Amino acid sequence: MFFQHIYDKSLAQASYFIGCQKAGVAAVIDAKRDVDTYLEIAKANNMTITHIFETHIHADFLAGSRELAKLTGAQLYLSDEGGEGWEYEFPHVGLKNNDLIKLGNLSFKILHTPGHTPESISFLLTDHPASNEPVMLFTGDFVFVGDIGRPDLLEKAAGMIGTQDKGAKDMYQSINKFNALADFIQVWPGHGAGSACGKALGSVPSTTVGYEKARNWAFQYPTDETGFVKYLLADQPEPPKYFAMMKHLNKVNRPLLTEVPKLKKLSIEEVNTNMAKGIKLLDARNKTDFAAGFIPGSLNIQGNNSFATWAGWFLTYEEPFMILADETMLNDLTRKLMRIGLDNIAGYLSSVDEYTQAGGKLMKVPVINLAEAKNLINNSDVQVVDLRGAAEYNGGHITGAENVFVGTLPSQLSKISKSKKVMIHCQGGDRASIAYSILAKNGFDNIVNYSAGMNEWVNTGEPVVS
Repeated sequence: MFFQHIYDKSLAQASYFIGCQKAGVAAVIDAKRDVDTYLEIAKANNMTITHIFETHIHADFLAGSRELAKLTGAQLYLSDEGGEGWEYEFPHVGLKNNDLIKLGNLSFKILHTPGHTPESISFLLTDHPASNEPVMLFTGDFVFVGDIGRPDLLEKAAGMIGTQDKGAKDMYQSINKFNALADFIQVWPGHGAGSACGKALGSVPSTTVGYEKARNWAFQYPTDETGFVKYLLADQPEPPKYFAMMKHLNKVNRPLLTEVPKLKKLSIEEVNTNMAKGIKLLDARNKTDFAAGFIPGSLNIQGNNSFATWAGWFLTYEEPFMILADETMLNDLTRKLMRIGLDNIAGYLSSVDEYTQAGGKLMKVPVINLAEAKNLINNSDVQVVDLRGAAEYNGGHITGAENVFVGTLPSQLSKISKSKKVMIHCQGGDRASIAYSILAKNGFDNIVNYSAGMNEWVNTGEPVVS
């Protein structure tokens, strides 16, 4: 058996390439959209991709299954569980609980494991030349390392009222199915730490059934469904705004993108004209460079592993947008965006120097230090705004700070004072830089950024309340 784990750090998303070396055939599970990765693996190992699997209709990334099928001619094998409304709307081989799919000397048994979504399935792999006992379980968003999939996304992200309680109860039944599996089976989940598909995911790539039975909180409620449901639904992170669109695009027949696009370089005149039309400019530089000088009206979303997630909060799928980034970053940034279907890139600008050389004047971010922050929080004429998620805020915040989550800031500008000085902060400065750029774009000139945020505040022993 050939096995390779492919991990996208930007979305904390795992996909898998599994092959039978004797037969020279392979399957891919939960493919990301830039599928050249799998084609290169297949070529390097003299294999043909013949099977493409998905564990469920994903909400956090745009699956590349159909792109991969178009390029390879492989067959799509997708869940036919979940009932009405949960059917994939394009040709595929439907999978049901206990179905068996053969791949050379390998076989995959299908387990219906609803909870995260109604149609979720897991793939139980047996490597028959080695043993007739199963060796691996690919769980998607069912069981993670140290956690299980959240059942509230359909309700919170897609507006499907009433689904989270049913999903939580379905999950309770599914973990009983997991409990019946042999302890030695390896578990390979769809996500790791940093994913919004759970609240306490571990950072190691895999686990075992036995380890999860012993250490995963979900298996400490074997008889108490009520307590299980309550804990599962509590303190889940805010689902990114783009999740609803992912659910839609992964289900319907959509346009395919089979290669990474090359971006157009824009002149500063084109950038200025586009911005005057309301087309957004994403400044992908780090927050320190942005603070030192940025193009007025631009939005700072750093080109790190969170780039796509935050872009999905603040961009729509109908609008074009531009990127400000060094040319060496463009391929990586384009891949990150296409993984959530943000393909409408009007072009790029490589440096703010082009803006200043054309006579433009940069703005700067007033970044304050700890001593300045401490002075401000004791002033009644200062509003302190904590931009973190609700669970983070509830876990400990600066006395008197108001919680306005950065992802929803554009719709909550009325909560930000225009008459007082406003001090914004988050955990380590990334979200505060996004927020400052949003506020500056909307005419707020009374904002200071305590960029070091709660990391510095707590590490220096300053008090918090919860």
